Amino acid sequence: MTDEKKSQKLGVEPYIHPTCHIRDSSIGAYTALGANTWIVESSVGDYTYTAGNVQIIYSEVGKYCSIANSVRINPGNHPQWRVTQHHMTYRRVHYGLGVEDDLEFFQWRRDHKCTIGHDVWIGHGAVIMPGVNIGIGAVIGSGAVVTKDIGPYEVAVGVAAKVIKKRFDDATIEKLLASEWWNWDRETLEANFDDLLHLEVFLNKHC
Repeated sequence: MTDEKKSQKLGVEPYIHPTCHIRDSSIGAYTALGANTWIVESSVGDYTYTAGNVQIIYSEVGKYCSIANSVRINPGNHPQWRVTQHHMTYRRVHYGLGVEDDLEFFQWRRDHKCTIGHDVWIGHGAVIMPGVNIGIGAVIGSGAVVTKDIGPYEVAVGVAAKVIKKRFDDATIEKLLASEWWNWDRETLEANFDDLLHLEVFLNKHC
């Protein structure tokens, strides 16, 4: 998180840097969007933040997500099945090669949205490919290219990304998922905030 966002007191109204580009999207409470973040036809849940230079296209991002600098979620596609895969084949108006763009091609990206669960940490420069689902509590390593679904609380790294471990054992994961703490209202969050800092305390009190 940048120094500017660190000093910005967050609230129900999202913090959106002036250089952000938001189109046809919903942004939750206590969110912070860093410089040059692009969000197109997507939803971003409460308390999620982007560090900057992030692109989120045709995606659903959960609550409490930490998205590092230069992450891209649902990047562009090219028509590899055509003679040329150049974007003139679908951005036809721009090149004077048609009276309208290839709307069917753009719909393909919409139909292959990405879903990012709650409390996911996506490291610097990671790319989440179209149609991929990232489970609650997962970690995506810096520079990873994620081509397949990642389960809850799994840690995935590399190109193409592979799961190297889970954050907790299966029994603990099951309890955390059942707790659904990310759905707490603000009053409940404030009253139980310290419990989130200590796993055993949380499990004893809330699971």
